[in-house]
Amino acid sequence: MEEMETKASKSRGLFLFLLVLLFGALVVTAAVLTILRDFHYFKRNRAPSHPSINQKYADALEIALQFFDVQKSGKLVDNRVSWRGDSGLQDGSESGLDLSKGVYDAGDAMKFGFPMAFTSTVLSWAILEYADQINAVKQLGYAHNSLRWITDYLINAHPSDNMLYIQVGDPEVDHKCWERPETMSEIRPLTQVNTSFPGTEVAAETAAAMASASLVFKKTDPAYSSSLLNHAQQLFTFADTYRGSYSISIPQVQKFYNSTGYGDELLWAASWLYHATRDESYLRYVTNVQGFDNWESTWFSWDDKLAGTQVLLSRINFFGAKEMSTAENLYLQMYREAAEAVMCSLLPDSPTATSNRTDGGLIWITEWNSLQHPVASAFLAILYSDYMLTSQTETLYCSGTSYKPDDLREFAISQADYVLGANPMKMSYLVGYGSSYPKYVHHRGSSIPVDAETGCRDGFKWLYSDNPNPNIAVGALVGGPSMNDSYSDTRNNVKQAEPSTYNSALIVGLLSGLLTNSSVAKSFTPT
Repeated sequence: MEEMETKASKSRGLFLFLLVLLFGALVVTAAVLTILRDFHYFKRNRAPSHPSINQKYADALEIALQFFDVQKSGKLVDNRVSWRGDSGLQDGSESGLDLSKGVYDAGDAMKFGFPMAFTSTVLSWAILEYADQINAVKQLGYAHNSLRWITDYLINAHPSDNMLYIQVGDPEVDHKCWERPETMSEIRPLTQVNTSFPGTEVAAETAAAMASASLVFKKTDPAYSSSLLNHAQQLFTFADTYRGSYSISIPQVQKFYNSTGYGDELLWAASWLYHATRDESYLRYVTNVQGFDNWESTWFSWDDKLAGTQVLLSRINFFGAKEMSTAENLYLQMYREAAEAVMCSLLPDSPTATSNRTDGGLIWITEWNSLQHPVASAFLAILYSDYMLTSQTETLYCSGTSYKPDDLREFAISQADYVLGANPMKMSYLVGYGSSYPKYVHHRGSSIPVDAETGCRDGFKWLYSDNPNPNIAVGALVGGPSMNDSYSDTRNNVKQAEPSTYNSALIVGLLSGLLTNSSVAKSFTPT
């Protein structure tokens, strides 16, 4: 009897042992399957170690960057555009300043500080996120050069803490002339903001430009980077302390670059200063939300930085920041949710998709310079897609419908491809790209022969000439199509045919993000 009980006990022990072993095997198998599933998901959705370059976007980027050489003022050095020469050499001299550098705004010879600073900020953002990719196609040096040409000007335009020169030239006079910048002889007055005539939005945007550029040059030129950051901090203090719109202080700017408010620029500037300094006071500024919070979707542009701010601050939420309070985390999450609302509005089949699109699929907001908003939106979309990939965030939810990072990338590609020729007109809106692009760009220097001797007024014969522009404005992104996807290639069609430098910065950012299927660095200042 005892022997039978002993055998039974051993059998039960063996059974329990086998049961435990089987359970353990199941657990290990499940764990391995989970790991393999996650591995294969991220393998599918992240960039390969050595991602291949998309040559179409590389070619377009090389062309787009040349428009900054088309637009440069001052004593040109190694300029890639043969028909451009020195110009604006005396700009600023009436006040003892050297404002000869910088870039002309569009098809004219004006230097408008507000959109020029935005151009600089966006160009910096593109470089900070995609420097490796831009370098891989041998364009990083050109991007740095163009950025520095602008920031050199911005530094000189800020001669003291509470003073910023925001404009060179009189647009009323400038627009009554049709002449090459190299031959202009009109008086070019200066316009400034100061404590008596504040301009919070333009001072804050310039602070953002300098803060972001300080990160670009931090390793290659630490002294220059430090100077930029010092100017940025001074300008932010000036902008925040002496609050007032430059459109009110200087009413004449309303006709050209009227501001709809300055709250977005203050948040934008503080966000960039936090990235540049890691000073917690700037993070507290944007998370205390100084009465400027607006969590609804808006369109990113030279005038409205809110959507850009939401995406930029989402970066912190995606990748983390040390020693952050619960309240700061909460507000950063709100910024991210607002950015997600923007992304959901862009996805064409999202439940909350915007209806502001042409039949050809282009985001379309305004008849003037219609390409600004779709290109800006696509730039934000590719950034957000890459933030998701880098942080291994699998899903974006839009009113219960889930989307992947690739969905945002596909939207960005659709807008870029439309610009490059996949549109009902079957033409590229990027001058110099493809076989069909605008030949009658609204641009003084491009339309007038280099050897023509014209003054202010007699140059208008070139505006109304039936001949294509003799000089190709390589890289110009024209204003763009109408709501019905049509485009009239006539030089006097200002709404559609005039390019701008801030559009160029945006298309450079978009194309840089599309060079490879790649993620972004988790920090702008890796250690």
